[in-house]
Amino acid sequence: MTTPAESLNCPMCGAPVSAGATQCDHCGARLAMVACPSCFGMVFAGAKFCSHCGAAIARTEVAPQTNELCPRCRTSMEAVVIGKQNLQECPRCEGIWVDTESLQQICADREQQSAVLGAAAPLPDDGNVETQIRYIPCPVCQKLMNRVNFANCSHVVVDVCKAHGTWFDKDELRRIVEFIRAGGLNIARADEMAELERKRQELNAAQISGSAPSAAYYRETPREVLSGGIASAAANLITSFFFD
Repeated sequence: MTTPAESLNCPMCGAPVSAGATQCDHCGARLAMVACPSCFGMVFAGAKFCSHCGAAIARTEVAPQTNELCPRCRTSMEAVVIGKQNLQECPRCEGIWVDTESLQQICADREQQSAVLGAAAPLPDDGNVETQIRYIPCPVCQKLMNRVNFANCSHVVVDVCKAHGTWFDKDELRRIVEFIRAGGLNIARADEMAELERKRQELNAAQISGSAPSAAYYRETPREVLSGGIASAAANLITSFFFD
């Protein structure tokens, strides 16, 4: 029987595996893992450069300080340092847990790169729509996390614990980095600012006419806008993209 041309062989057991496989179906050996310090893409074991962006691989596995479980499959997560970021990843489902401080740093660094490189093509909707939504617990506090469309327009829905961090399913962190480098946060800011300005104008119109805005308006409008401070509201936008 001839092995298809697009297939590879597991270095541990020799079984054929597809080019896109990250684990061997026969022996369970890991074939690829998140190792790129630039785009956080998955890279085949032994590779020296990222197949997604060309960056040099920088991954170090470290002894975990805690024994937190993957919120998806309840497997003990492994502590890794990718570039300068301390992350935790699940060896079974290949998801990644990023604490709040680390995620803010990743986003800030990639946005600086976006400013230098210029805007790229926006991240498209991959067309995948969840039909069965499952809320998962924060690995730290065990409370169910919120499901959030990152930056409201990224088409990547992540699981967020505002106090402790964000869970990224397999390859989602790389897609978020692509979104940021494409200028996605600037687009999100512009959309949010336009919405804040619309609400401010709605409030002004209500005050001129002597009518009161609806109760829903007050619930959905940032307090800074209610007090006339669009700039103050804008200062909180990035944090709200990640954690609200």
